Amino acid sequence: MQLLCLADQDPADALPGVELLAHELRAAPLSIEPSPSLASRSDAVLIDGTQHPRLARSAGQALASSTATPVLLVIAESTLTAVTTEWGVDDVLLPTASPAEIDLRLRLACERAQRRGAGTAETGATGLRIDEETFTARLHDRPLDLTYKEFELLHFLAAHPGRVFTREQLLSDVWGTDYFGGTRTVDVHVRRLRAKLGEHDSLIGTVRGVGYGFAREPQDTEDGE
Repeated sequence: MQLLCLADQDPADALPGVELLAHELRAAPLSIEPSPSLASRSDAVLIDGTQHPRLARSAGQALASSTATPVLLVIAESTLTAVTTEWGVDDVLLPTASPAEIDLRLRLACERAQRRGAGTAETGATGLRIDEETFTARLHDRPLDLTYKEFELLHFLAAHPGRVFTREQLLSDVWGTDYFGGTRTVDVHVRRLRAKLGEHDSLIGTVRGVGYGFAREPQDTEDGE
């Protein structure tokens, strides 16, 4: 999981438990207006409100109006009573939160964000509509006859437009960490999914030597893909 932490100190000082997780962590100054594009390229945003609660509130409100990426606020227990829905955050963490609690809250926030986006057309001209409750997808009002795993793969990629995932990342996030198959499984499912997308198969792009992404400009595919 890729995390963006907005803080005017070392993120590990604000939330020590996050250093013990395997997530990729990027930091940006809290004192500078948060970049929606940077937030949208992350799975979740952490805002450090332990030092400057007012700046944290402004950052949360700015992100809530500009990105669908889930936002979690790190705040001192003494300041909890000041936090309201107007802060624009999805959840709150205390600096003393354990790695397990941090990981759980991040995962739940990301799942809620994906559910909020389910059943709505993608931005732009993709014409894709995904309904997570019925596990169905339509492309320009044409139903797609997808297997469960093809649906899961399409749903995951469409939930992160513009991002590129390695085969290993897709195996972990779509098939699960307990799956023991090889990465060629991803290639096979992408090939089948593209066939069902028909003339819109370029919705799933290939970045040579890296992996796959959704709604990118058509890329040269690797041999056998």
